[in-house]
Amino acid sequence: MGSFSIWHWLIVLLIVVMVFGTKKLKNMGSDLGSAVKGFKDGMKDGTTGEDAAAPGSAPAGQVTNAASAEKTTIDVEAKQKS
Repeated sequence: MGSFSIWHWLIVLLIVVMVFGTKKLKNMGSDLGSAVKGFKDGMKDGTTGEDAAAPGSAPAGQVTNAASAEKTTIDVEAKQKS
């Protein structure tokens, strides 16, 4: 009842491939990899952004006056053409 042998893992792998298929497993793996990479990049950007800000300056996402608010308005519902 201890650890599984290599044959147990090969049978489990064969069943998983038969259920999901190789294409779906490849897509899930690449999605997981890009999610982990995005998380690492976000964590790295989050720590450097706080250190680089001057003590008297506004936070990075905050707009300080109305003129700059008009320039930085973003249409949230814009869709990309493929």
